[in-house]
Amino acid sequence: MSSYLQLSGINKTFDQFVALDSVDLQIEKGEFVTFLGPSGSGKTTTLMIIAGFEKATRGTVEIGGASLSGLAPHERNIGIVFQNYALFPHKTAEDNVYFPLQMRGVKRAEGLAKAREMLELVGLQGFSHRYPKELSGGQQQRVALARALVFEPSLLLLDEPLGALDKNLREQMQIEIKRIQKQLGVTTIFVTHDQTEAMSMSDRIVVFEKGKIQQAGTPLDIYHRPETTFVAGFIGESNLIPARITDVSAGTATSDVLGVCAYAADDQVDVTAGQNVTLLIRPEHIKLSRKAVEGRKNVSMDVETIVNYGDNALVIGRVGGFSMRVRVLGADVVIIKEGEVCNISWLPESVFVIDR
Repeated sequence: MSSYLQLSGINKTFDQFVALDSVDLQIEKGEFVTFLGPSGSGKTTTLMIIAGFEKATRGTVEIGGASLSGLAPHERNIGIVFQNYALFPHKTAEDNVYFPLQMRGVKRAEGLAKAREMLELVGLQGFSHRYPKELSGGQQQRVALARALVFEPSLLLLDEPLGALDKNLREQMQIEIKRIQKQLGVTTIFVTHDQTEAMSMSDRIVVFEKGKIQQAGTPLDIYHRPETTFVAGFIGESNLIPARITDVSAGTATSDVLGVCAYAADDQVDVTAGQNVTLLIRPEHIKLSRKAVEGRKNVSMDVETIVNYGDNALVIGRVGGFSMRVRVLGADVVIIKEGEVCNISWLPESVFVIDR
């Protein structure tokens, strides 16, 4: 059975620049999928092709088995929320939300009643008659979301809609958007360069880089099982250590930095003895101590910098000539000071192999 939204062989070139290179992706009905990547990675271009604002140089987009080729944006039944919200300043909140229904021939009384229902869903009951200038940034964002949902779209596209909000409001809106999406069951694509947003909101994350999909998977898969060094470095903090596979059956690799190091026994990566790889150790999986810890791989680290965040701290040091990062609870950082030597240790199941 085919997926609800299917992208097949999507290419997009601008003169000689290749913006998208053979993008294939399947999204199931009701999924919340985030396109994540740095600026220029291709995530927004992919969104614009789905919406119909850009035309693919090659490839097809299908929703529910029907091709979108040749359909204008307004013919695709897709709801879109942009970062700038694009509200009509001369229309009230309810008239802004009613507008897509008006364009579809829905009578005003019926349309305004539906608009008010949608405003209530997004937490704006009592704000129907206010104009955009009378609303906060977060309230305007909710109006834009209500407008994108009021006509029951086949697909909801969110293009960095939280970028203009402050940190606390962003976090509040992340929760609200996810709640509304689950309540309505609408298939949603969310575009962001913010990994925290992607991790906290998504059913699946699609990581873009240089016009290609690097990896698609659940947030935990992306974080704990990155398939490329780019994904490992882009998602969360990482210690990425060059190494060479020593013994496949024993699950060991040798590094100039760490010496012989055992890696996760259940790591399914297909490697051979002598192969050059990268070892990933997340900073929060490393224990910092004064003395060696029994049953773990132990190395000595010269502490250079301690960044205290209150509830936790980031300890940056050097093992030989290699920079290592360790994340510890704020209370534990008192055991060591900048300029001192400490011990760091970890278990084999905290080491993962990346072969590309």
